[in-house]
Amino acid sequence: MKERRRVAGGWGRSSSKGTSASFSWHAIFVFLCCALFAIVAYSTFRIFAVSSRPVLLPTWQTSAINALASDHPFLRRDATTSKNGSSKHPSIEIQEAISFPDEVLLFLRFPSSLPQSDLVCIYYHPSSRSPHVQFPAVVPSRTTPFIICPVGPQGFPVSISPDLPMLHPLPSDHLTYAALVDPNDNSTIVFAKGFNLRPARLSDPSRFECVFGWNFSTPKYLLTSPALTAAQEIIRCSTPPSILLRLGSRPHLDPPLISVKTKDPGATALPSIARPETLPASPRQKRHTMCVCTMLRNQAKFLPEWIIYHGHIGVERWFIYDNNSDDDIEQAIGSLTMSSNYRISRHLWPWVKTQEAGFAHCALRARSHCEWVGFIDVDEFLYLPTNVTLHDVLQNYSSIPRIGELRTTCYSFGPSGRKTAPLEGVTLGYTCRLLAPERHKSIVRPEALDPSLTNVVHHFRLKEGMRYVNMEKGLMAINHYKYQAWEVFKEKFHRRVATYVADWQNEENVGSKDRAPGLGTKAVEPPDWSSQFCEVNDTGLRDSIFFNFVDPRSGLLPWQEGELNFIHQTNTEKADNEIQLVK
Repeated sequence: MKERRRVAGGWGRSSSKGTSASFSWHAIFVFLCCALFAIVAYSTFRIFAVSSRPVLLPTWQTSAINALASDHPFLRRDATTSKNGSSKHPSIEIQEAISFPDEVLLFLRFPSSLPQSDLVCIYYHPSSRSPHVQFPAVVPSRTTPFIICPVGPQGFPVSISPDLPMLHPLPSDHLTYAALVDPNDNSTIVFAKGFNLRPARLSDPSRFECVFGWNFSTPKYLLTSPALTAAQEIIRCSTPPSILLRLGSRPHLDPPLISVKTKDPGATALPSIARPETLPASPRQKRHTMCVCTMLRNQAKFLPEWIIYHGHIGVERWFIYDNNSDDDIEQAIGSLTMSSNYRISRHLWPWVKTQEAGFAHCALRARSHCEWVGFIDVDEFLYLPTNVTLHDVLQNYSSIPRIGELRTTCYSFGPSGRKTAPLEGVTLGYTCRLLAPERHKSIVRPEALDPSLTNVVHHFRLKEGMRYVNMEKGLMAINHYKYQAWEVFKEKFHRRVATYVADWQNEENVGSKDRAPGLGTKAVEPPDWSSQFCEVNDTGLRDSIFFNFVDPRSGLLPWQEGELNFIHQTNTEKADNEIQLVK
């Protein structure tokens, strides 16, 4: 019995000690849980509190940039939800980031009321994922689906808010960037960089196939179709029936992404931001006889003269492919459209070195509107020296079904002694040119183009059986004001748009006709620049413009009025002051 009590007492003491130790550990555990709960609760309150705003800590700071990052009403957490928890504004979605040599494009989906001028580009440190540096974003226009960011540190992801995903920019030279569905043959035309196909050459289409889907990371849900043609940056494929059905029956839904891949073992599709745009079917009767396609960058100040002149001679519609201009081109086009009812379409085309692809894209878009389409630059002017009009020329060849292209001689004009850009415009300001033409530019029938859409130096490959005509120089020519005053010409050094033309700074194709002879690769004015490229004095177009355009009362041209009225007023005031002094 004593032994039993001793044993029981031993167990009792031991159990008492264990219970005490267990209670201590429970107390510690509860205390830690309470502390953790308090931290989480405080953090949650800070995140969702009305007065809370995201704070960025860049490696360099200014009050202006920090204000942009923290005060943007659409990026603050307190602006996205109301008191009852409902959303006040639609969310902003970053769809993709694309890197170029000198900038990054962020493609966004955002509400139309978004004050885009306040957006910032935030680059994050790849290891810490904390904000590293930020810049104000550039918004090309209110309708632009992308913003422009300066190039950030290499390997750093980018976003526009701590609340939005960070993206590593895709390289622009390895990308599917546009796609069109052609209802004429139910094919899909895909524009892609990265295969480096040779210019002006057809490639073997059996090497390629198009890929359709909403998520390229899940291959089993992708559709593929064989390529029909392949050339330069353009692959044409047959469109899967299910894709055609979806695009036709539910066009309001997001179309699938489209890309291209080779059929090599293990090959993957190019990264893509291309969603197909369905072209309208070509009507029998076109609305316009003559249209013009061009690609430009920062040429807004030259647009009025170019548009007004060509509208006078018979051009009815302009398709302008804007290669990332930042010079108020939207305002220039708007003024021309509103003041004179010119039909001008501005199409944003940010892709570098893609002039041929852009012209092919434009030819397809213009096909349902235009019987003939000319491919000329803003410094090129169609000139008809005789009494024959552009309409007469086109009507004559429209009656010949097998004629698909009119090739027009192109004369290059020089600075003509000018040290600065002529206020009266290029057609009056430059009158001296090289004797021999350098090349030709083309006016085409869109239906006559080869399905590959191959084009180089502004002319296209035609369908089998179609042919071109070389226009007589005395009937129609193009004045190309290529070598203007140095202050204008040097801007060409920024970036060339044609794929086949080397950038001015690169030591390649130095002898090409696309370069100024003897100029080299530096944007440094030669001592005799203003007198170069002058072999023939040609005032034909200038004299024609004097006769047809000059206002007899003011002596001004339509594209001079705004700028020269100020000069005229200033000179008049100076003259009046001089008269007062004489008195």
